Amino acid sequence: MPERPYFVHPTAIVDEPCEIGAGTKIWHFCHILAGARVGANCVLGQNVLVASQVVVGDGCKIQNNVSLYTGVTLEDFVFCGPSCVFTNVINPRAEINRRAEYMPTLVRRGATIGANATIICGATIGRYAFIGAGAVVHGDVPDYALILGVPGQRRGWMSRHGYRLPEPDSNAVMRCPGSGWRYRLAGPDTVRCMDWDEDAALDVER
Repeated sequence: MPERPYFVHPTAIVDEPCEIGAGTKIWHFCHILAGARVGANCVLGQNVLVASQVVVGDGCKIQNNVSLYTGVTLEDFVFCGPSCVFTNVINPRAEINRRAEYMPTLVRRGATIGANATIICGATIGRYAFIGAGAVVHGDVPDYALILGVPGQRRGWMSRHGYRLPEPDSNAVMRCPGSGWRYRLAGPDTVRCMDWDEDAALDVER
């Protein structure tokens, strides 16, 4: 049998058939169900569940005790903090089978979900959004938004490099204190990076 191009700890369970990309590391007590897709160069910490039909992009980091249930899709480079929670039914009852009513949740490229945060199903988390630890999110989150509290509310904007952006200047521009990249406030719920092409996912030469 050829050597697998990814690592699976001896205590983990990987059901077949599923797809796992090269360079991915699956650690203690994880369970990958048949029909799941996990991209390349991901890290799945201890006790992570990836259910059937879940899609995980490349370069994702999923910390301990996270369950990705059917209906969840993570794009590339998503960070899921320890014990964050995803749901897939809006009104669960133990007596009623609602498998036909799973609602999708999409976490877009580069977003961060903080430790113990809860994402109620049916939401789209925008690119490079940052959900703070313990926040509860019910509804869509714009790109680059910083969401804090219960219920989660936007409390500012975050840069692609993970720094909180300052208040916009007179030209509606915010500069990342870590990278120096510029972000423009294009509307009350719209921020665009001036030094990054989000659609092409390529650095813009400066």
